[in-house]
Amino acid sequence: MKYSTSVSSSRRKSRKAHFSAHSEARRTLMSANLSKELQARHGVRSMPIRKDDEVIITRGMYKTREGKVTACFRKKFVVHVERITREKANGATVNVGIPASSLTITKLKMDKDRKSALDRKNRNKKSSDVEMTNVD
Repeated sequence: MKYSTSVSSSRRKSRKAHFSAHSEARRTLMSANLSKELQARHGVRSMPIRKDDEVIITRGMYKTREGKVTACFRKKFVVHVERITREKANGATVNVGIPASSLTITKLKMDKDRKSALDRKNRNKKSSDVEMTNVD
């Protein structure tokens, strides 16, 4: 059943919205789950990924490999992780693009914007928990 009349459930429209999304929208689309320790510490499940975060790959050919994010390509919806490379036919080594959804963040690069985002997300969770306790 459709809950919101303002949101389309059409596959065609969903795909168009996804692939024609602007850069700031793509930032939130390229979010990754936090590790269990970070989830417990910050009270937040996922965060948009950024350069210098430390991640572990959870899906695909490079599963269980760890490294630091060297680049985020919003245009291509991929992330480059250090030491995750492959050789081309001509012998050149290139970074392999990993989808952000296949990563788990193990260490956040903290700055004031990231800290405020964590506080904001955590505050929203706490206030909704308080509201729900009053409901019979």
